[in-house]
Amino acid sequence: MPRVVVTGGGWAGCAAALAARQAGAEVTLLERADMLLGTGLVGGIMRNNGRFTAAEEMVALGGGRLFALSDSAARHRNVDFAGHRHAWLYDVARIEPLVRRALQDAGVEVHLLSRVTAVKAVGDSMQAVHTAGGQTYSGEAFVDATGTAGPPANCRRYGNGCAMCIYRCPTFGGRMGLAALAGIKEYAALRRGGGRGAMSGSCKLHKGSLAPWLVAAMEEKGVAVLPVPPDQPGKGELLQRKACQQYNLPEYAANIILLDTGPAKLMAPFYPLEALRRIPGLENARFEDPYAGGIGNSVRYLAMVPRDDTLRVQGLANVFCAGERAGPLVGHTEAIVTGTLAGHNAVRLLAGRELLVLPPSLAAGDIITFTRRQVEKGDGLYQRFTFSGSIYFERMQQLNLYTTEPGEIKKRVSDLAGVFAKPVVR
Repeated sequence: MPRVVVTGGGWAGCAAALAARQAGAEVTLLERADMLLGTGLVGGIMRNNGRFTAAEEMVALGGGRLFALSDSAARHRNVDFAGHRHAWLYDVARIEPLVRRALQDAGVEVHLLSRVTAVKAVGDSMQAVHTAGGQTYSGEAFVDATGTAGPPANCRRYGNGCAMCIYRCPTFGGRMGLAALAGIKEYAALRRGGGRGAMSGSCKLHKGSLAPWLVAAMEEKGVAVLPVPPDQPGKGELLQRKACQQYNLPEYAANIILLDTGPAKLMAPFYPLEALRRIPGLENARFEDPYAGGIGNSVRYLAMVPRDDTLRVQGLANVFCAGERAGPLVGHTEAIVTGTLAGHNAVRLLAGRELLVLPPSLAAGDIITFTRRQVEKGDGLYQRFTFSGSIYFERMQQLNLYTTEPGEIKKRVSDLAGVFAKPVVR
């Protein structure tokens, strides 16, 4: 039976591993840290705005397992907050063990503490990967889901230094891209005012450091909004540096917006601690992620790779990419969509089947094609694409792709219903 090797165990890598396994391949998943999910360990937002549509598309396509798991770990459902509707907030402390068990139950070989540092390739075909621990993993097809952040030198060069975030590069080693190790030239997102990359868009506050009344309000409604005192400078410039431009709205500059994902999710890339503690309810606030969240956050979108709409990496015959590696795509849902397609197509390649391109009648297909075209034109290097807001959610609405009616979504999926759940090889 053919083997697919997936490098990177974030949402994208986990989705790729599950999809490749469902398609009938043996699957090895390599993750450099001691836990899966990467930023999913501190993210926590699903189904807001157009992400509801995309999630239900994936369910109808047969790739809904990870959405079912995040739904099962939801602390709050159908939460509305500034610029966002019907969000589901999953518990970031519960989700990783659920996903790990699901992968293992599916038969995926999961290897943690396995940082890929070298590859073996013959021509444009990858044969194996080598880890820092001296292990070699061979495969017939590969998925690069290694992300675009780190190592600390990049956060110093393009950000405010290593803020000790969930990536934990000083402990587990900096991220290394599979495609880059094979000689593919990476590209970076650009900032309008100069510079590269974008900061992660939110922080976590330790809930035990917040005022009891604030915790109670947040746990009841899922969200709490605290006005920024008039004597404090606004957060407008800060928000422009965010990867998550769907939150670059006036409401986020004028208020502290907290979401209950277990810890309190602060919707800003960072916030000076002394200024934060002058806001009622936050007098004793302490950052949980990143630990230096008063100074900065991780810098992402520094290492994307060229690909086609099947998510195959240009220049490599048997390597696919997913998540942020596939372009300036923001969010867990976006990672699961691209990971699922990449893992599925890796197996189709090995079976000699035509690779799948999701149609533009689906948001999941349109965002993959639209992002690639925007990047190739050059404009996309300055943009971020997500189902939940900003330029792409506007496009979804203009094209009438956004809907919260599962029945309508099933009709759109049509002949592709269950495609990701069907074995490609036996």
